Amino acid sequence: MIGDSLAPLAKAAITKTIPLTVISFAIGLVLALAVALARLSSNVVLTNVARFYISVIRGTPLLVQLFIVFYALPELGVKIDPFPAAIIAFSLNVGGYAAEIIRSAIQSIPKGQWEAAETIGFNYVGALRRIILPQAARVAVPPLSNTLISLVKDTSLASTILVTELLRQAQIIAAPTFEFFALYGTAAVYYWVICLALSFGQGRIERRLERYVAR
Repeated sequence: MIGDSLAPLAKAAITKTIPLTVISFAIGLVLALAVALARLSSNVVLTNVARFYISVIRGTPLLVQLFIVFYALPELGVKIDPFPAAIIAFSLNVGGYAAEIIRSAIQSIPKGQWEAAETIGFNYVGALRRIILPQAARVAVPPLSNTLISLVKDTSLASTILVTELLRQAQIIAAPTFEFFALYGTAAVYYWVICLALSFGQGRIERRLERYVAR
């Protein structure tokens, strides 16, 4: 019965899909900020390394990245369990895409903001933290939210490296019952609900960040 499958699917969403999304996105954002700042750096080496990383991440499929981390690295003596391997692959992927979003958001802030920060005594780090990033966040939130929503759906690929997340759980339950339409449809509804919640949160965050926008 499909009703008996609701709880296992919900458990998979709560214990695997959502944590996988949240952890990967948080790590990916930190990595993305570092890469974005490296792209904006006057240091040629840092800039080129950041460019290369972004190019590799954006130029290769996420599924291939997952397979490299989980299946290929053991050949080099690096064996990683499925869940941590998924986090590493997703974080690296988010970092590559979000870095360009953050870089563009920082560059969208008028140069006068940097000059004003310098005038009142802020160094580079202080200006970035107190003046530039709060304003850039307002610009970056919509595209970053899209990245997060895409990540929620991309976590379904973790089933290919043996992570029992939402889609994998639906596959396990459907295998003996052959209720593929009902179970995959239910999994789709769970993904949709999670994405709706994130879209609602995006709107609230945007309204709260309005006060940082220079007018």
